[in-house]
Amino acid sequence: GPALKDDPEYAKYWKMLKMGLPKDAARNALQRDGKDPAIIDFDPEKSFKSQMKKSDADEEEDDGPALKDDPEYAKYWKMLKMGLPKDAARNALQRDGKDPAIIDFDPEKSFKSQMKKSDADEEEDDGPALKDD
Repeated sequence: GPALKDDPEYAKYWKMLKMGLPKDAARNALQRDGKDPAIIDFDPEKSFKSQMKKSDADEEEDDGPALKDDPEYAKYWKMLKMGLPKDAARNALQRDGKDPAIIDFDPEKSFKSQMKKSDADEEEDDGPALKDD
């Protein structure tokens, strides 16, 4: 296929960067358009297809933006960056209906890749299911 920066489906996102917009703006636009926001981190000189194969092989378990860049979770890492305690971020996660344990995840990895990992950890529990009375 064509180089990403020349690919009719993705060229506009590289044009955004060229015009001086931050990568996050391009990520948001990709997400808004239903595309993977991580695409903006790909090499614009190579085709989409050639890089998809590579990244699948490289990091099979990671599918999605790093938590700190994930539009759904970035604000909690921003809180930490601003010097707020982890508990404040935990409370915000809980207030927003998200799992407060997420703040202990690796902000460099995607939410999905870490959820899979913790699901695998919990599989060892083969006791009887707890029932609600």
